[in-house]
Amino acid sequence: MTGAFLDRSGRVRQWRRATLFALLLGFAVALRARDFGNPIIHVDEQYYLLVGDHMLHGALPYIDIWDRKPVGLFLIFAAIRLLPGDGILAYQLTATLFAAATAWLVASGGRRLGATPFGALMAGLAYILWLSFLSGRGGQSPVFYNLFIAGAGALTLRLPALAKAGRRRAIVTNGAVACLLAGLAIQTKYTPAVEGAFFGLAHLWYLRRTGETWVATAGAALIWAALGIAPTALVAAYYRSLGPAAFQSFWFANFASVSLRQGYPAAKIAARLAGTTTQLSPFIVCMIVAWRTRPRSAEAALTFGWLAAALVAFAMIGAFFDHYALPLMVPLTMIAATVLGRSCVVLICTVAAGAALLVFHLATERDDRASAFAVARAMAANDGSQCPYVFAGDAILYHLAHSCLPTAYAFPSTLAYEPERGATGIDEAAEVRRILAGHPPVVVTLDHPLAPWNQDSEEPVSRALSRDYRLILSAPQEGGHLLVYLRRGRTMRP
Repeated sequence: MTGAFLDRSGRVRQWRRATLFALLLGFAVALRARDFGNPIIHVDEQYYLLVGDHMLHGALPYIDIWDRKPVGLFLIFAAIRLLPGDGILAYQLTATLFAAATAWLVASGGRRLGATPFGALMAGLAYILWLSFLSGRGGQSPVFYNLFIAGAGALTLRLPALAKAGRRRAIVTNGAVACLLAGLAIQTKYTPAVEGAFFGLAHLWYLRRTGETWVATAGAALIWAALGIAPTALVAAYYRSLGPAAFQSFWFANFASVSLRQGYPAAKIAARLAGTTTQLSPFIVCMIVAWRTRPRSAEAALTFGWLAAALVAFAMIGAFFDHYALPLMVPLTMIAATVLGRSCVVLICTVAAGAALLVFHLATERDDRASAFAVARAMAANDGSQCPYVFAGDAILYHLAHSCLPTAYAFPSTLAYEPERGATGIDEAAEVRRILAGHPPVVVTLDHPLAPWNQDSEEPVSRALSRDYRLILSAPQEGGHLLVYLRRGRTMRP
């Protein structure tokens, strides 16, 4: 009789978990469906898809196509590219699945912190909704690696119970899985190393609290550290096997180039921080309420420590783009879960803030996919089987036009904009002049740059366009226009 009851209880729990995930996935699909098929949701993710696609054709990141993100991120997009279609809808659906799975872990973590089922559900829904407000409505890298970090964090929240039961071996296994998950996140972007370090230290603390010897604890620490760095070490070893030049390219792109980027004006940094803080304000309120009113449980202390680590990671690079705050959403919404199910005032204010932000973003976020497709068609029709050049605009245009790349530095801002000057390891203006010397049949640029021009790069482009090219298409985009120029002497094909 007892066994039958336990079996039934287990089935009920599984049904509830499946129902929760189905609700979160349905909400994610409904919220994000408006962007399905849009190739220009954000400049970053379209480039990840471009790199992933070229990897399937033999291109090596940092050598044949340059960026400073880890290989693991590009491998995700390369795997997605194996799915049917051109990869655009596929990566957006995959990102939606990742977002829903992360929200499920948020809800589960909230329950471990003492949240009501309703509070946990609301926290999961809030995670999905606020992703869209912080430039995560498509496939930004945190949309993917937040799942790994949420998994590692959920395992870390098990530590107080495991330590209380004296389950040393379970803590070692728990730490191994958590650190491996953090290692996978690190190979998606390097900043999660801070959260990963926190999870490792938390496991060390609780392992010692069980009375484990220093020698055994040190051995566990070595295993956990090795698993955390293993994914990155494997990538480094692969590039090392290709020779010194390949390894140097890998090392520079991944670890040296970011420190060479020019800083942004203080006013722009302040504006970004103000905008991000405003959008996160409901969860800041929840955090304060939770801190002042909830019991100081060990699980709560771990979650606040996790949030502190995520804040350090957020501040590390210093650019403070809104999507850099996406990793904060996991611990913030877990903490918020404990408040949203118990305070009607906070719940109503959070729902109102979410509705207001949703209306604002729907009203202000342009859908310029028609322009991107029109420009890509013009590129494909007029490239004459040669490589067009997107000096400024969207990297995905190469993909949509099925064209070759005129340079390994195909992310337009790398060569076009001032903040990247001197951060690529090459003379950016010289690379632009080399591309123009090849007489690209089509050149795409913007009439209003998204950042200050690198004048040394922009001047030769302006001279070449006025002398050797004619404008054949102007398509609206983000308050300005994508401009398509055809080389003089070529007959324009519609």
